[in-house]
Amino acid sequence: MRRAAKADDNQPVIVKSFRQLGWTVAHTHMIGRGFPDTVVSKQLPSGLKFTAVIEIKDGAKPKSSQALTPDEVVWREAWQGEYKIINSIEAVLEYHDWVMKKF
Repeated sequence: MRRAAKADDNQPVIVKSFRQLGWTVAHTHMIGRGFPDTVVSKQLPSGLKFTAVIEIKDGAKPKSSQALTPDEVVWREAWQGEYKIINSIEAVLEYHDWVMKKF
């Protein structure tokens, strides 16, 4: 029997940070089997709509505890779209700035 997927402790603040920056966030951590924790999207000033899958790791934990699981590694390697690992509010801000400058 498959174990229920559990959200990282910092997921609520990560999600709140994305939403405060104007992103739409869909929770997907319960899908399991390596699927990332959230899907985020944002309409950019250019009119483009940008979507990414976000794997949330708890930056307060040791680096060894933030490693991807084997299922997450397989999923990431097969994914052909935008994929990002986020572990803090600062990482959300950096990613937001990167997206806004790039697109």
